[in-house]
Amino acid sequence: MPSPSTSLATLRPDLAGSFTEFDLEQDRRGFIAGRVLPVLEVAKQSGKFGKIPIEQLLQTRDTKRAPGSGYSRGNFTFTSASFDCEEHGTEEPVDDREAKMYAEYFDAEQVSAARAYDAVLRNAEIRAAALLFNATTWASHKTDITHEWDDATNAVPLTDVDTAAKAIWAASGLWPNALIINRKVFRNLRNCDQIIDRVKYQGFMDVRAGAITAAALAQAFDLDEIIVAGSAKNTANEGQSVSLAPLWSDEYAMLAQVARTNDVREPCVGRTFHWSEDGSQVGGTIESYRDETARSDIIRVRHDVDELVLYVEAAHLFTNVTTI
Repeated sequence: MPSPSTSLATLRPDLAGSFTEFDLEQDRRGFIAGRVLPVLEVAKQSGKFGKIPIEQLLQTRDTKRAPGSGYSRGNFTFTSASFDCEEHGTEEPVDDREAKMYAEYFDAEQVSAARAYDAVLRNAEIRAAALLFNATTWASHKTDITHEWDDATNAVPLTDVDTAAKAIWAASGLWPNALIINRKVFRNLRNCDQIIDRVKYQGFMDVRAGAITAAALAQAFDLDEIIVAGSAKNTANEGQSVSLAPLWSDEYAMLAQVARTNDVREPCVGRTFHWSEDGSQVGGTIESYRDETARSDIIRVRHDVDELVLYVEAAHLFTNVTTI
């Protein structure tokens, strides 16, 4: 049976309002895609944009002016890059009979909307993790850790990150502002002797692992922030026993320059391009329509996005981060 057109669907701001604001909702679920690949709104579903080559970002020019002459003018060239937003979405049926049977226990529409919303965000997270924690993309900008960061005595994460930061600067003229890790790696880092010593002598007296926050860790690494992913996925096939794994692998970590503005010219590791003209919202548009043949209301969540790496040189990938 053909799917109903968008014109038959009704926007459901009442259901959308049950979730917190998008960034807070992502954080609550342990998702970081929106932080590592900040959203850039685009007017078209697909198109091209100019990207300043990394070698021209810090280009110098002669600024001396003689009387009667003009001023020197910049002549930056651009390379062509493109985006192509794709629609991602999912639906959850709310059966009339089941909704009435369980009405005293839960609101079936709210549960269905939450499930669909989570599925859309979770898949965006999977795409972001696959895009950034990618040894092929960063083949020329990566370090295979010798002493894994779960080796508390021998690990030297401060040294590893400092060396990588200098490598990013040498390749791009940028100093990275964030370290991207999952929660397991974050917990391992807090136990490293090298970290504990640095934090201790920065005046942070309580150096028990539980007291070393992401902010304290960022200060130890001389970074703006540590971005910690906490989400999981079930890798088992449907019908099999659950097999949980982190969405962002503990075998990888990434040091990167993450965007802080919505200026497409800001050099950064990557962005999420979002096209809203077809009704998409970044966190997912929630709408519903009636399927009378199944005596169900269908809850749909969808968004139109494309995740892109913009500057490989703006990041450095660590591999072999965790022993087990």
